[in-house]
Amino acid sequence: MLHSPALRSTLALIVLAAAGCSMRQPIKVCMQGDIDAAASMKLDNNVSQVSARTLPGEPCSGPRIALIDIDGLLVNRNLTGMSSMGENPVALLREKLQRAERDPCVAAVVLRVNSPGGGVTACDIMRWELTQFRQRSGKPVVACLMDVGAGGAYYIATAADVITAHPTTITGGVGVILNLYDLQDFMQQQNVVENVIRSGEKIDMGTPTRTMDADEAAILEGIAAEFHKRFKDAVLAARPALATRAGSAEVVPLPGASPSDADPEDADSELADSDLLDGRVLTGSDALRLGMVDELGYLEDAVRLAEGAAGVIGAKTIVYRRDNDRALTPYDITPNVPGGGLMPFSLPGVDRALLPTFLYLWQPEPAYEKTSGP
Repeated sequence: MLHSPALRSTLALIVLAAAGCSMRQPIKVCMQGDIDAAASMKLDNNVSQVSARTLPGEPCSGPRIALIDIDGLLVNRNLTGMSSMGENPVALLREKLQRAERDPCVAAVVLRVNSPGGGVTACDIMRWELTQFRQRSGKPVVACLMDVGAGGAYYIATAADVITAHPTTITGGVGVILNLYDLQDFMQQQNVVENVIRSGEKIDMGTPTRTMDADEAAILEGIAAEFHKRFKDAVLAARPALATRAGSAEVVPLPGASPSDADPEDADSELADSDLLDGRVLTGSDALRLGMVDELGYLEDAVRLAEGAAGVIGAKTIVYRRDNDRALTPYDITPNVPGGGLMPFSLPGVDRALLPTFLYLWQPEPAYEKTSGP
């Protein structure tokens, strides 16, 4: 029977269909580790709750340091793609913080940050969640900035007790961006005619189908300015060294600035805003010198700082993972690579669900919004 061409074709179609489904949801692999009973409680047919997993080589008892990762584009939606777990970064952080709060063995949290930022509201929620965790649990939080901890990722990190960075970390990016495109000329060249029925003169401001009016640009710039002020206020309130510098007469040389650019009479909060909080990015070394981070080091140094803040010695490091998500070293992350499509731009009439959003994001690459998933 297996030699029947029809049967072989049917089996091939079944295998291909199964493979296609697995592109959206990785195949589950049973992992060894300290997985508690909650891992067996299925929320639906595909997803398990996150559970504590001890890294290989760590002790099996005693106090714990929970390593929670914040990676990639931070938006309040499920990040889907061929290599993605399809997680919502906002929901995932809340779930992990809840587990760390309820575990009496968790003495402190290390927030491992590797992200250029993301949506204003998503990052604001995540920062608020971290603040609430600290207030309710009293457990210290050390943020460790990895390759990139800029934009909204740095905004979240300022809610930690201590911020560490690698010497080669890219951080800062205290700014707001909203990517909009003017496709009016392109549409005319393609003989595409817009037919719009609207009530409310400004209801379509920012549309790519026509050139933006000056007053519409002013409205959106006002919104960006409000969000930028919120970001700057949070940074200055959380970073005493930076706030002190902002109100002092001391002039600190800035990356990329010549000595003639420094004017002691202008060294006030406005100077600090324009110099440091204008969206520019810095290395970890410059961020330390300017007061935007507390220490330079590596991930293990951040873990030791967390132990010291919690008053424990020799704590084991745990991570929170679902049962199909590997964790063999402290550098393993949950695969959550967005890939909503091949085109970096949202064309009129296509992808209407992917509305533009204001971003706390260091964004030299404009395709982030497009690739953040539906």
